[in-house]
Amino acid sequence: MRTSGSHERYTLSDHLLQIGVVAGAIVIVLGLGGGIYYGLAAHNIPINFAFLWQKSGLHLTEGLTLNWSEGLSLQDFNSNDSNMQALILGLYNTLKVALIGIVFSTLLGLLVGAGRVSQNWMLNRVALGFVDLIRNTPLLIQLFFWYFAVILQLPALRSASVFYGAIASRQGLYIPSIIIEPAWPFFWWAVLISLALLVLVFAVAGRGKRRVPCLVIMGLVILGWLSAMLSLGKPLQMDFPVASRFRASGGIAFSPEFAAILLALVVYTAAFIAEIVRGSIESITNRQWMAAFALGLKRWQAMVYVILPQAFRILIPPLVNQYLNLAKNTSLAIAIGFPDLFNIYGTIANQTGRSMEGILIVMVAYLLLNWLISLLMNIYNRRLLAKGLR
Repeated sequence: MRTSGSHERYTLSDHLLQIGVVAGAIVIVLGLGGGIYYGLAAHNIPINFAFLWQKSGLHLTEGLTLNWSEGLSLQDFNSNDSNMQALILGLYNTLKVALIGIVFSTLLGLLVGAGRVSQNWMLNRVALGFVDLIRNTPLLIQLFFWYFAVILQLPALRSASVFYGAIASRQGLYIPSIIIEPAWPFFWWAVLISLALLVLVFAVAGRGKRRVPCLVIMGLVILGWLSAMLSLGKPLQMDFPVASRFRASGGIAFSPEFAAILLALVVYTAAFIAEIVRGSIESITNRQWMAAFALGLKRWQAMVYVILPQAFRILIPPLVNQYLNLAKNTSLAIAIGFPDLFNIYGTIANQTGRSMEGILIVMVAYLLLNWLISLLMNIYNRRLLAKGLR
């Protein structure tokens, strides 16, 4: 911890040293960039991004791209779209895998991490075995396992079983979707009003000495929704997938490649998150447990209400690193043919010969994605720390 006198240690020479390091890094980057530019120019290969607007001729069936001819909108990709739109589709697929993977890997990591500190011997050993196996196996090998040994070994679509409306087959995974009825145009207004009321109730309840139980609040919201649906009709309808001989209609479809890369990333990242959770929980002093037990809390109540809120302040910084690793590891999807950003870049580079421009675009895209994840998590971490100091 710095004292008031510690600030006097930063002398003019220290500031000059910092400026020199930054300036040196800038000079190195500019020097490398200039060397690449003039080296390409010497071989009559100038830097040119005009290829982005050329017709791609690619046949990409998974993902969406931007259409700016009639205003910005998302649409399916066709072979007449440009290389820029193909890269946008790849970025869309990369974001989809990264965001969904972050959510599910966090949930699985929390569960496995809780198992690592459980007093149940069997649960603890299973969680330990899971962590040791996954962390010590290369991610690429796990990706091949999920794709070739699991996904592609599922039954064909025509003979696949239906489990609660979901269908798992080697042609893909299909789950039910929710359709908003056109007769309920004010559905989203109702959602916004409900969320606003929920936030307001929590804010008001949090200022008092006694908090309104969460279950009571959720019960009131659900009761209100049921009353609205009974009086005004059903605003939501479930669309279940229906399998035919070669394809399924309805619901939400996930390709085998998407399912494999998502499973591999979720399981792999969850193993590392579990160890972060375990270390964060074990870093909390035993006096916190004893104080919780003295108040009459059970072990799971002490974990949820006393230990985890303190552990979250410790695990957020290393958790950010795992999120960044997950986002970068999406590039391994090229190994199984999933059309992510890196895969589509490789195809376009082979067709146009513009590998340098393409890799610059990919580097900037991954840099911005990781910067955004880091920024959001740092904002959350600062608010969490500020809340703990109040």
